[in-house]
Amino acid sequence: MLSPTRLELSGERFSAVYSFTGDYDEAYRKAKDVCVEQTVEFPEDLIPDDDIKKLIIGKIESFDKTEKGYQAEISFAIEITANELTQFLNVIFGNISLKPGIRLEKINLSQGLYTFLQGPRFGIAGLRQYLGVYDRPLLCTAIKPMGLSNKELANLAYQFAKGGIDIIKDDHGISNQAFSEYQDRVIRCVEAIHRANEESGNHAIYAPCITAMDEQLKERAHYAKEVGAGGLLVSPGIVGFDRMQSLANDDTLALPILYHPTFLGSFVTNPHAGISPYVLFGQLARLSGADVVIFPNYGGRFSFSKEDCLEILRGSTEPMDKIKPIFPAPAGGMKLQAIHEMVNTYGRDVVLLIGGDLHRHGSDLVQNSKLFRQYVCL
Repeated sequence: MLSPTRLELSGERFSAVYSFTGDYDEAYRKAKDVCVEQTVEFPEDLIPDDDIKKLIIGKIESFDKTEKGYQAEISFAIEITANELTQFLNVIFGNISLKPGIRLEKINLSQGLYTFLQGPRFGIAGLRQYLGVYDRPLLCTAIKPMGLSNKELANLAYQFAKGGIDIIKDDHGISNQAFSEYQDRVIRCVEAIHRANEESGNHAIYAPCITAMDEQLKERAHYAKEVGAGGLLVSPGIVGFDRMQSLANDDTLALPILYHPTFLGSFVTNPHAGISPYVLFGQLARLSGADVVIFPNYGGRFSFSKEDCLEILRGSTEPMDKIKPIFPAPAGGMKLQAIHEMVNTYGRDVVLLIGGDLHRHGSDLVQNSKLFRQYVCL
């Protein structure tokens, strides 16, 4: 048995909501497991009735029956986050991510968390001001397929910008391959888009994929800024949510960040385990600094349901105190014909990301991009 411990904590707590499979007894055991596993990771019966047991171990604030099983709100002392995004993530979904039948559904922040969770730099209002687009959904596309030369990719970027698309991003799989060296691609695409903007009067921006290892991530980000790129495409499932947050907080960059969902799918595809779309693509996207969150739209080539997508819409836009709302960007095999339904579903504050389908309407990509914009403005 340990000796009693006395701690001086603030008393401030934040909470997370989890759902559990099983009958009442099994679900309640899982809830108790979250309280211990996510904090002390130590046999609770060996801890004396002291401040570790009273303050450090998570507390079940509520436990209720739902249509799908049981749900509990569990609170944690703010001090155990160490004022770090990495430890915050470890607390809300660390070891229990290895256990079946437990799903993180929602995070309820407390005021003290805003000292290190500042959220996106731009958000919806800021990105609209940055682009000078206030009265319609934003338009986005990707330059691809992988294997094209940088000259060819830059030509695509030029045509998309000339046709009136607002955000032209790299495909997330194009990084620094021998056939598409990063710095050469970025400077070519930036120059192409600037030329198109001068000719058309549009204000398109280019967001290169900067996903990379260690210091290369920031090197690529700062190079993109230096040569005139207008945004950054980041995959937090690969580089880490904290590293995306550091980019968002970097005043020497000050560029909008697009969050790509690659590597994160297994967190959300099981309705009884993992992390809800509301949290992963809504709340965590905002807390880690994204201004736009890309995710698979329902009816495309992925398995997301309409309810999944509406969860993401709520998570990315519902009030969260000081954290700005961000743009949802439904994507994944979307067609021009789906635009009206997408706008009806997500509203005006949405980034419409259409890629391959722009190539299906003939070889004139400038005209196809204009058609994209006409669909949105109807």
